[in-house]
Amino acid sequence: MVSDTKGILYKTAPLKLWNKARELRVNHYKEIQEAPEKGRLLVGGSVQAYPSLIAGFGDFAHLGGEAYGATIATDPDFALKCAEAVEARGYARDLCSYMRMYWGSMFLDRYPFGGKFPHPNLLLHLHFCDTHGKWYQVVSDYLGIPCKVIEFPTGGWGQREDLKVEYLSTQFNDAVEWMEKTLGRKSDDELMIESMKTEFMSQSLWGEIALLNQAIPAPLDHKTMPTLHVLGVLMRHKKECADFYKDLLEEVRERVAQKIAVVPTERLRLLHDGQPPWTFLEIFRYLEKFGAAVVGSHYLFYLGGTLWEREDGVLERRKTPQELGIPMRNREEALKVYAQWILYKNMWSRAICLPSEERSDQVLKLVRQWRCDGVVIHLNRGCENMSYGCMENKLALNEAGVPTMTYEGNQADARELDTSQIINRVDAFMESFGLSKLEK
Repeated sequence: MVSDTKGILYKTAPLKLWNKARELRVNHYKEIQEAPEKGRLLVGGSVQAYPSLIAGFGDFAHLGGEAYGATIATDPDFALKCAEAVEARGYARDLCSYMRMYWGSMFLDRYPFGGKFPHPNLLLHLHFCDTHGKWYQVVSDYLGIPCKVIEFPTGGWGQREDLKVEYLSTQFNDAVEWMEKTLGRKSDDELMIESMKTEFMSQSLWGEIALLNQAIPAPLDHKTMPTLHVLGVLMRHKKECADFYKDLLEEVRERVAQKIAVVPTERLRLLHDGQPPWTFLEIFRYLEKFGAAVVGSHYLFYLGGTLWEREDGVLERRKTPQELGIPMRNREEALKVYAQWILYKNMWSRAICLPSEERSDQVLKLVRQWRCDGVVIHLNRGCENMSYGCMENKLALNEAGVPTMTYEGNQADARELDTSQIINRVDAFMESFGLSKLEK
């Protein structure tokens, strides 16, 4: 299988748009930092908490909690200080680690990009797990900031769809009216609708980019995709995000056509299940030493994007409402379309709200369509919501003939990670495929 002593099978090249992606992300956090002094509206809340609803009030910066927690986690020293600051106030260590990183930064009044913790003007959040609704109640009380929480309906798509759309869109309307009252000005519905269209386009484009990673060799992998996908999480409602994804789509298509690999030694394809351990991303580079390419995960594919499942079970690019000619002529129509788009979004309807057997079916579909040889499962103590049913998923994968490896860890708290144990598990997993480290 390997063509030379170094194991090189494919040509490789750096991603041309890599620096642009990093620039957009840095600018996003700089905008947050500068928002108060520039008189811009600053809104806090979940990264998934409906930025297009805010867009009707004009230019704003958005501090999304989960991505902010992940950013803090990449600085182990600061992350530890944040965790200890939260625990010193009596909060349990087994709470969402993204939340604890955010709270710690707030309690310490320190922003990882310099200066003090930014104080949002208001908080717009959503409640979809045991932690999230309470996350911003603490922030609201501590900073004295008004907060609105939207409750996300449970259960997968196809179950009482009309009722869920009505339930969520009604809450959206309530949230817009609440912001109008809180900010003392009316929402511009045309601006809101244009933002929705951009959000739909950004997520559809990222879904199409994720589909291209079915190619052998994979043009992207799990160590490069977080920097790319996070833009569809942080700023999916912005034109610069949609424009970036259009350019990225063309570059990835070019890489596929020319068989340019991100892992030139690719001889094994793996799927990662769960959030990555941001304090130990070296796991993905270590897997590369064996020629293993981690071609994606449910988290990376769907948090910033969305796909459409055909009747035959094949995943394809999800067309936007504007492509399908679905009207959004006024606030009422737009909010219902927005609710339907979000409710179907694979991240929610497929990963969080389903029983473990249906989640297992979804992971199997990703394994088969992305032509994976095995799955690496993160038993993540930092997110109970995404981790429930993981061992049932492992059993289902094994019964389907898919090899799996599990490792215990935490998405943001390095104290929950035993890196030497993870390395030993990777060694054993690679040995089960008959693979050893490639010579340098």
